[in-house]
Parts: sequence; C-alpha cells; structure tokens
Amino acid sequence: MKEITIKSILKEVLQKEYRNKITFLTGAGISAASGIPTYRGSDGIWVKGTKFHKPEEFGTFEYFLKNPEDVWQFTMFRKKMFLEAKPNVNHELLVSIEKQLGDQFHLITQNIDNLHRRAGSERIFEIHGNNREMKCSNGCKEIIPIPDSISPKEIDEDLLKEEIEQLKCKTCGSWMRPNLLWFDEYYDEKTHKKHSALKVAKNTGVLFILGTSGATNLPMEIARTVLKYGNYVVDVNLENNHFTELLENKKNKLIIRGKSEDILPEILETINECK
Repeated sequence: MKEITIKSILKEVLQKEYRNKITFLTGAGISAASGIPTYRGSDGIWVKGTKFHKPEEFGTFEYFLKNPEDVWQFTMFRKKMFLEAKPNVNHELLVSIEKQLGDQFHLITQNIDNLHRRAGSERIFEIHGNNREMKCSNGCKEIIPIPDSISPKEIDEDLLKEEIEQLKCKTCGSWMRPNLLWFDEYYDEKTHKKHSALKVAKNTGVLFILGTSGATNLPMEIARTVLKYGNYVVDVNLENNHFTELLENKKNKLIIRGKSEDILPEILETINECK
C-alpha cells in the first residue's frame, strides 16, 4: 500500500484539473505564538467587578441583550490585545503559500484576531466573524466597521458616554453588536460565509487543519465535505481532537501531531518543487 505523505498528497492534488484547491482551516493554535490566549480556555475567563465570567456565559447573544455595555467593554479589551499582537511565522508562511498557489489557495479561519489579514492573506473566509466590524442587534442589515474613535480598552476601563452613542444603530436606535459568532448562534452566509466555505470544501483536493480541535460544527462539516468527495484531510495538531474521531477509519487522511510552524515549511517547499 502506497504511503501517504504531505509530498505525495500535494503532488497528486497539484496535477488534478478539478477539485484541486489546497485549503487551510485554522484556529486559535495558529495565533498562540503571537501571545493571544484561547477564548474557551481558563485564560478566557473575564473578571468584571467581583464577577467571574466564563466565555460560554458572556459569549452569547442572550447575555449581550442583558449586558451590552459589559460585552462591548470586553470586546474592546480583546481588540487592544489583538492590535498589540503581531502576525507570527505561521501567518507569514501561509501568505507565502498563497503567493505560490494563487487561485488554488483558500484559507478558512475561526480566528477573529485579524492577524491573517495583517500578514497579507487575501483569499480568506472568517467563519466566526471578526473584531473589526459590528451590526445591529435588532436585525438591521448593514455590517459596518467599529468606529476608530472608540478606543481599545484596558481590562478595567469603561466605555465613555460618547462611545456608547456610537454603538447605537443609526436606523432603529438599538445597540450595535460585534460581528462575531456567539455560542448560542448558528452559522449563516452573510456573517460567517457558511455556503461559500462549503463550496470551497467541495472543490478542495486537500484540507490542512491547523491549530483547531473541531469543537464547532461548520469546521467539522467542511472536513466531512472534503472526505465525501474523495479528497484528503491532513490534521496538524498537538493532540487528538474531534477531527481525530472523524478521520479514524478514513483512507484519505494524514494525522500529524506537532506544531504548524514545523509542518508549513515542508508544505511550502513541496509546492515550490512541484510548481
């Protein structure tokens, strides 16, 4: 039986005329080297006054409707953290791979930190939204940038009165909300590019999963779609995860336990050789 390796997969996919996209699915592990803590982990717990909030509690639309100012304060605290972070070698290697592949490359990310874009990635789907934009919590359709005049916050720094006014919908007067996917919400096309991401998956020859455990349903659906059409999934993570279970009895899979920054150079080198 032929051994499946990164090199053998890429050589096969790059020779294909159809379903030959090379797609990368990234999560929080990609940004860890930039110093950004994970949202779900213990370092995602937020202290407000004397209250300790777990992400699953305050990262919901239900919580936002009751405590919009608190959620916006935390959002602007996270934005400050993102702005102070810098793209790392993972982001830069993905940009180099995109330059080599052109339209054959796609990047699907669960990260909202904007580091992929700041590094220079262009063919990107932000399926959990982003920290740059906001939309009306009452359903008015426009998605707009968060005003630059609202300053990023320290963890204990409150919003100013004039900043709160800028966070109200100009159409209906309701609170605007961050353009993010919360724990009690569903993926859609407008905000989360669900259908676009699945269309990319359908045309993907190999999906590289980098630094994400598959704890939400769209990433799992993306991987299932790639497998459904007989193509490859490569799981690059430090430990076993939800994708491990999905791939367990599949032939077109490669499981690598290690860091993305150790694997991406091999991917880039192989693409350069084949190109």
